[in-house]
Amino acid sequence: MNPTACAFSGHRPRSFPWKYNEADQNCVLLKRVLAVQIQALAEQGVTDFLSCMALGVDLWSARIVLDLQKSNASLKLHCILPCKGQEIKWTDSAQEQYKAILKKASEVIYVSQEYTPDCMLKRNRYLVDHSTILLSVYNGTSRSGTGATVNYARKLGREIFVIDPLKRSVTHEGGRV
Repeated sequence: MNPTACAFSGHRPRSFPWKYNEADQNCVLLKRVLAVQIQALAEQGVTDFLSCMALGVDLWSARIVLDLQKSNASLKLHCILPCKGQEIKWTDSAQEQYKAILKKASEVIYVSQEYTPDCMLKRNRYLVDHSTILLSVYNGTSRSGTGATVNYARKLGREIFVIDPLKRSVTHEGGRV
């Protein structure tokens, strides 16, 4: 476990009222809150950020880290992928963005070389196992990958920041204050 590492977890675009419309004002505001939280963590000494690079929150977070790297070279983006080809069914533009981020990442790790029924769960556990902080955009739905990841982080006593995707409020549990 890296004491200066933060993992990201969040819902896919289909879970938000604006779906895939990143120009929607609510999405823009949510991404702004996410950026403020990531910047605050970086200012507090977090240098390693782990993203599973899924559509939505994970890709947004990765882009924010890469933007912050321009003014803080100590920041590292670690892409923790469930398997090779996770992006294969995405739109061409989403695949291009994904590949561009992977090229700029400090590290790319595949928890499985090919898809298996549990590779997503293994990826989510890897994120939590290798970080002390979880930053999550989470709507409270326990029956989701994000819900399972938040619950796993709670079980391990990780510091957790949760951004409500609609209210854009931030709650904090565990760790430092």
